[in-house]
Amino acid sequence: MEEQDLRFVIVGHVDHGKSTLIGRLLYDTGSLPEDKYQSIKEAVEALGREFKFAYLMDHLEEERSKEATIDTAQTFFKSKKRRYTIIDAPGHVEFVKNMITGASQAEAALLIVDVSQGVQEQTRRHAYILSMLGIEQVIVVLNKMDLVNYSQKKFVEVRTQVSDFLKSIGITPSLFIPISAVEGDFVAKKTDNLSWYDGLTILEGLDTFKKKVVPIGKPLRLPIQDIYDFDGEKIAVGQVVSGSIRKGDKIIILSDRKEVTIESLKEFGKNPIEAYAGKSIGFTISDSIQLRRGQIISHQKDLPNVTTSFKGHLFWMDDKPYEKGESITFKCATQETQCNLIIEKVFDSSTLEVMSKGEGKIENRQVANVTIKTSAPVVIENFNYIPELGRFVLVRKDCCAGGIITG
Repeated sequence: MEEQDLRFVIVGHVDHGKSTLIGRLLYDTGSLPEDKYQSIKEAVEALGREFKFAYLMDHLEEERSKEATIDTAQTFFKSKKRRYTIIDAPGHVEFVKNMITGASQAEAALLIVDVSQGVQEQTRRHAYILSMLGIEQVIVVLNKMDLVNYSQKKFVEVRTQVSDFLKSIGITPSLFIPISAVEGDFVAKKTDNLSWYDGLTILEGLDTFKKKVVPIGKPLRLPIQDIYDFDGEKIAVGQVVSGSIRKGDKIIILSDRKEVTIESLKEFGKNPIEAYAGKSIGFTISDSIQLRRGQIISHQKDLPNVTTSFKGHLFWMDDKPYEKGESITFKCATQETQCNLIIEKVFDSSTLEVMSKGEGKIENRQVANVTIKTSAPVVIENFNYIPELGRFVLVRKDCCAGGIITG
């Protein structure tokens, strides 16, 4: 039986072969229609260029920007076990925004390294972000083996270099796979070029990843997304991020701490009895209390933290630095309020060097340990317990930082 889609991200230093690997996976798994492949190949050759698999991604991105319908823009390819969705992460800023806001949450990652260059600045930065976001399932791909004549010695040398760095930030890869994305060695099939390597291909390695377990057994947490009025009936809607909710349950509305009863659950004309984690659901309450976006629903038992002060770890991604005393918008799940940051320690995100302690500025691409002081109470959790209430973004006109709640 084919499993559900598994979502993963490919990260690494620029020009280490991400686009080529994706293009090769598309082609070798037969996920790109032959006529689409031929038309792209002909277009490239008409420009007098030699065809490269990275061009597949370039052309698909161009069509996507024109709002053309391309199935492979979301579900890229299939193995015998399941389908895979690659979360688009063209650069560190976009990667952080996508991952931390929860718009697209990866369950696993491929960290790609050019074996002829070894660990570079973005290699370290992207790996650090994986660690910060708690992505535990990681495979390291040592690409461009063709540039080092498929040298086992070079593979072992770079594998040790990468392994030592990842160990320092708490990442233990499940596999190190040597490949040549350009030549197709050990992407979807094994070849004689790497006869000394008796491990898995990329496709086989992906099949070792496990689907994220839906947190049904954890306490109920349901952030209210919106309120709809249907023929005078007020229906609150949101996604159950953990636990479950049943018709007739007594619930607490936070941060107001008001207790009400679930009168009914609503789902596209249906009236289900129960909804579990991962399910988007509507509900009504047997009370005249006005519900609103940003409130969090919980059972009385195992209430979440409601506070105006907590610790976090953030990645700053705005050219304009954060200055001590600045008021900035804090967003967590559907909650939104103003906050100030007390800066405790600032790091360089690629070298992990401590840049300052307790000073008043966070620069672009730096990470920081901070205490966050919000102007109104917010409902939060430690990121490692319930991630949806443990990740946040900071906003000026646009998203300028993202992070996780640590305590």
